[in-house]
Amino acid sequence: MDTKPLGKSGVALPEIGLGTWEFSGEAAVIHRAIELGSFLIDTAESYGTEGRVGRAIAGRRDEVFLATKVSPWHFRHQDVLTACDRSLKELGIDTIDLYQLHAPSADVPIEETMGAMADLVAAGKVRHVGVSNFSVREMKAAEAALGTDLIVENQIKYSLFDHQFADTVIPYCEERGIMVLAYSSLEQGTFEREMRGNARLVETMRSVCAETGRTAAQVLLNWTLRSPVVITIPKTNTLSRVDENCAASGWRLTDAQWHALTDAAGATRSSYWWR
Repeated sequence: MDTKPLGKSGVALPEIGLGTWEFSGEAAVIHRAIELGSFLIDTAESYGTEGRVGRAIAGRRDEVFLATKVSPWHFRHQDVLTACDRSLKELGIDTIDLYQLHAPSADVPIEETMGAMADLVAAGKVRHVGVSNFSVREMKAAEAALGTDLIVENQIKYSLFDHQFADTVIPYCEERGIMVLAYSSLEQGTFEREMRGNARLVETMRSVCAETGRTAAQVLLNWTLRSPVVITIPKTNTLSRVDENCAASGWRLTDAQWHALTDAAGATRSSYWWR
């Protein structure tokens, strides 16, 4: 499994992690991911999966890098502290490796929220601070509030079918040395539906799969890894998919293949978009 740096933290993370939104798989799925080097496990308080993840990694804490998120309705200073304690208890751990603001808030000043995050780092309850779904403008405000180089990551939606927002964020993250965690790179498993009706993309994908000897899912995951700061965190509930997803690492699409897929997909936004 190839790795990439988590901002300027000195930590290296696998370029294929495991997301757990609506995760209902057995502990064996998480164990298999760890065995294959996909030791980054991402969850959130709003997912309702922290407990499941915690039980799965019990006795294996030192083998995983745990990322979770605090929800925007908990962005007041004391609420952040309380939410963190709740997540620590659910996960069954003493320290969260990466604690992320789940989305921007229009109601709570970023300075207040980041003040709480700084307190958590000082208390040893959080190792690294990140954000999620933040635009460049919002990232700059978060950096100003927490301090230069302390925001190590931004988790955003990024797929072949939906990359307009990411295309504005990734160059900034590359410039600042900030990691990007790509979610929904497989469109929550609906990528075949996304390709439907685009004969050019279907043919291009068929050609690239033949040239690389990879599956469409592996090609789509690898497509997101072109940038040196991007890793991806597909979710799966099955062991076979863990193996398939992890095999998207260790190789690269050629420039010609990457551009052919991008051009064939066009600029049409996918059917799923949060923002």
